[in-house]
Amino acid sequence: MDSTTRSEHSAAFWEQANDCLIRYSGGASFIHRIIERADGVYLYDADGKRIIDFTSGQMSSILGHSNPEIVDIIHKQVATLDHLFSGMLSRPVVDLGSKLCSMLPPGLDKVQLLSTGGESNECAIRIAKMYTGKFEIVGLSNSWHGVTFAAASMTYQLTRKGYGPAAAGSLILPTPNGYRSPFRKPDGTYDWKTELDYGFSLVDAQSVGSLAAVIVEPILSSGGVIVLPPGYLRRLKEHCVMRGMLLIVDEAQTGVGRTGKNWAFEHDGVVPDILTLSKTLGAGLPLSAVVTSREIEQVVHSRGFSFFTTHVSDPLPAAVGLQVLKMLERDNLAGRAERLGQRFRAFLLGLQAQYECIGEVRGMGLMQGMEIVKDRTTKEPDEALATALSDRMLELGLSANVLRIPGIGSSFRMAPPLTTTQEELDAGLAIIAEAFRSTPGASVMLAVHKY
Repeated sequence: MDSTTRSEHSAAFWEQANDCLIRYSGGASFIHRIIERADGVYLYDADGKRIIDFTSGQMSSILGHSNPEIVDIIHKQVATLDHLFSGMLSRPVVDLGSKLCSMLPPGLDKVQLLSTGGESNECAIRIAKMYTGKFEIVGLSNSWHGVTFAAASMTYQLTRKGYGPAAAGSLILPTPNGYRSPFRKPDGTYDWKTELDYGFSLVDAQSVGSLAAVIVEPILSSGGVIVLPPGYLRRLKEHCVMRGMLLIVDEAQTGVGRTGKNWAFEHDGVVPDILTLSKTLGAGLPLSAVVTSREIEQVVHSRGFSFFTTHVSDPLPAAVGLQVLKMLERDNLAGRAERLGQRFRAFLLGLQAQYECIGEVRGMGLMQGMEIVKDRTTKEPDEALATALSDRMLELGLSANVLRIPGIGSSFRMAPPLTTTQEELDAGLAIIAEAFRSTPGASVMLAVHKY
């Protein structure tokens, strides 16, 4: 197909897309590339251009795209058993549940398999309310837990606006963002413990005496890749215990090896009362899980717990999830994420030393972010420059930012597949370096060294 014909086909595609699709990205436009196929860490567009995918699709494809082992499992399972009446069980579901529990600490013993992260958080909140007999749920500012009602009520971003009242009893704690927090010790260091204690004093003042649970992400991904400080989850659990609340940890993006451990809560040595997994568990397929203790499951079951959906316990995604966990252990993907993550972070810190517009670098393992600012002193976000840098990276062959929603678009959120090779990682890093060098407005702080 010659360039003129490709251009005509592209124009027809976008005309059709604009005619029939709802625009769902909070005011942001669709990225103007037609993706035809993907393989490993690479995407290929309709013009035949190869793009390194540093976002694992929507932060999900931790084994890369079209992983041969996952493709094989899908072929076999879809030809045998793909979907069932929700009251029936199959071997892939029981095998995945058993495998998942065997990889988690005691206290995370019972599993329910669902489809999306929002759905799993909705289920977790429902369990917490039934178990405690209370209804108030606390979340962090800058959080993102989904778009269904209870999950959306715990999502404190600009996307809340325009939809009417949130769920009754939706309360908020300040996000522990050390880069911006006013809570400081006399020496200027970040005092997250005082901030958290103060946040709970405000929660207590707002509460009507019905505190059921806190839900948190170990890394607030959509909030700007904000990592909870070491010890934060432990102190948070103490606050929950004092108030008879449950701790729900949402590991949609941090679970399954992404941060350098199988589960991000392991970094703090704290076991949540309820764990939710999604995105990474299905390696790109719609699969999520809610995991809790035997005691909590027994209590809510005795009270008639119901969360009955069309695709609960579906065999096809369960078979995929089982293979994902096998590969996580077999290939030590968490260790791989830790090693490559150190290289990634060192590169970003080096870049920060060169460019004034990089306000902060943050992340863990193969989940790294950087915030683009207009001025390091005022820390004013620069969404326009972040977008320009993202566009330049894409032009050079790298998809490196999915945070394009107005209001949160100044922070890059990058998470390559855990199967990425060092050579592929370095190729992506070289593109990032070139994008900063060649994007107008990315002011140089020091002499730029070629990566």
